[in-house]
Amino acid sequence: MSRGGHVAVARRADDAAMDAPLSLQDLARASRQLRIALVTETFPPEINGVAMTTGRMVDGLLRLGHRVQLVRPRQGADDQPARGEGYEEVLARGLPIPRYNHLKMGLPARSTLTRMWSLRRPDVVQVVTEGPLGWSAVAAARKLRLPVITEFHTNFHSYSRYYGMGWLKQPVEAYLRRFHNKGDLCLAPTAELAAQLAARGVRKVDVVARGVDTALFAPARRSEALRSSWGARPETLVLTVVGRLAAEKNLGLALRAFDALRQRRADVRLVLVGDGPARAALATASPETIFAGMRTGADLAAHYASADLFLFPSTTETFGNVTTEALASGLPVIGFDYAAAAERIRGGDNGCLAPLGDEQGFVEAVLRVGTDDALRLALAARARDSVADADWAAVAQRLAAVIERVVDRHEARLIGAAHVAAA
Repeated sequence: MSRGGHVAVARRADDAAMDAPLSLQDLARASRQLRIALVTETFPPEINGVAMTTGRMVDGLLRLGHRVQLVRPRQGADDQPARGEGYEEVLARGLPIPRYNHLKMGLPARSTLTRMWSLRRPDVVQVVTEGPLGWSAVAAARKLRLPVITEFHTNFHSYSRYYGMGWLKQPVEAYLRRFHNKGDLCLAPTAELAAQLAARGVRKVDVVARGVDTALFAPARRSEALRSSWGARPETLVLTVVGRLAAEKNLGLALRAFDALRQRRADVRLVLVGDGPARAALATASPETIFAGMRTGADLAAHYASADLFLFPSTTETFGNVTTEALASGLPVIGFDYAAAAERIRGGDNGCLAPLGDEQGFVEAVLRVGTDDALRLALAARARDSVADADWAAVAQRLAAVIERVVDRHEARLIGAAHVAAA
């Protein structure tokens, strides 16, 4: 069976007939069993937001009775394809991604995919990542006249400035636009990002909601023993950041906010959960910071719940699953007004938002909440309820209904073309 993760969903909007929200009748129609070929360059047990979301997507589709063929790069020499009821994996060749050596970039495989899908045609091809393997999947699907759904998960074009390669921004953006325009529909995680993609020339974009596992991420996971290991007493204020320790995550801002807060409140800790290429530099810059390393499952949930305030300094996210995980764990969130933060944080209710790019405003929000325990506790009391509607099962149902709509529309076009040819 599939190896865990998290699900993405959509609301169709590529023509006037599909602009209306999905109804209960639409959801009931998703009971048609579909063969879905899903292509991704990352999947659990790899740890990142795309892998987690894709794993949830697969789990949800399988539970709804659909059949999933997952195509992904081999993750290691001993990696074996998983199989189960309605589920199979196909392993492709891959190479380590520069600066992300724990992840693989799938190599081109158009001929292989074309042969495989010619023998056993899927109803739809869903392409999660935009690398060479994903491009091959789109090309093979178009050659076989299969409908294609693409997903936009990562702002690669925005990363270039963090690695001294700002000149790459426009070429990468052009590549992504061309890639997503080859599909029938591109799924984005927020309405804000969908509008941005449309403005950049991606023709058919729809919104992809994401869920959060509220059974896993919960305030009840709080551990005084874990806090004690950080040198935190019950009254100590613990700030935390969860995610990859990399330049594009803007973690220097979290360190600056921590230093500013320490000038106002001596009994405070900063815990960074995750790992990555920036760890050594961050440890040198802030020896007082606690580096908890990579955490998963209940251990990760305990690290969230054992903190008191969540900082999300990144400005390059397409969504930011950590935002909803922190809220579900009962933490107020300080972030910028975009992506998941804009969707889920209500300023003064469950966290605070600074205008995107306003780093001084971010620091001031940390100071405001970090020095006012009554305010922080009031925000924390409302944090979990603010994501109570983010249910993965509902997300999977809506995704299945959207996929069926794409398939139905594609089949209608083929029938129409056949009638014209026969006339």
